[in-house]
Amino acid sequence: MNPYENDSEWLYWLKVRWPLVLGAVVLVGWGCSSWNSRAVSHPAGVLAAETPLQENLSSGSSWTAKDHRFKALANFHIRARVLSTERYRFDRAAEISPVDFALGWGPMSDSAVLGKLSVSQSDRWFHWNASTLPLPMDVITSHAANMHMIPATKTVERGLLGVREGQVATLDGYLVHVDGKDGWKWNSSMTRDDAGDGACEVIWVEKISVADR
Repeated sequence: MNPYENDSEWLYWLKVRWPLVLGAVVLVGWGCSSWNSRAVSHPAGVLAAETPLQENLSSGSSWTAKDHRFKALANFHIRARVLSTERYRFDRAAEISPVDFALGWGPMSDSAVLGKLSVSQSDRWFHWNASTLPLPMDVITSHAANMHMIPATKTVERGLLGVREGQVATLDGYLVHVDGKDGWKWNSSMTRDDAGDGACEVIWVEKISVADR
């Protein structure tokens, strides 16, 4: 006996077929998400040799966006290998910065080096460890950094959120100081050879492009 024989045809479809369709949609969505998160592998060799370019601004412009006040500290351009990405949704900074990138350039974009390091991110920090250092500590510190991404537009935001580990990302924008209406502040590092609290770059990203190499 069909338990829905007294229902109209559309209600029968809704009760019997819709859960199957929904399940298929969930599976497709999971597959796309899984694909987007897959790391890109590379053979040994430096992928991003260039040092990040920074032009400090003595009187940078200021603007208001996302209910925050931004001040440009420096023009900034970087082409680097993405060592890791981490999404943030619930911390204070997530109001303006949905994702951090751990980036490596020069020797820290080489798979021969990175294969000897374990890289992770959490709580807006970038962590690495190794049983044996593949490079001197100061070289690792000066060629890799955790950077907070603030997208200038929704298009840039979609581009940032689509980046995968192993890709080579090119970013253009500003290193910035941020003031929130509640007194919260966020200030960018201005050098690549620092470490610890305050060592992360805070980037207002105006352009992004990615490649597998």
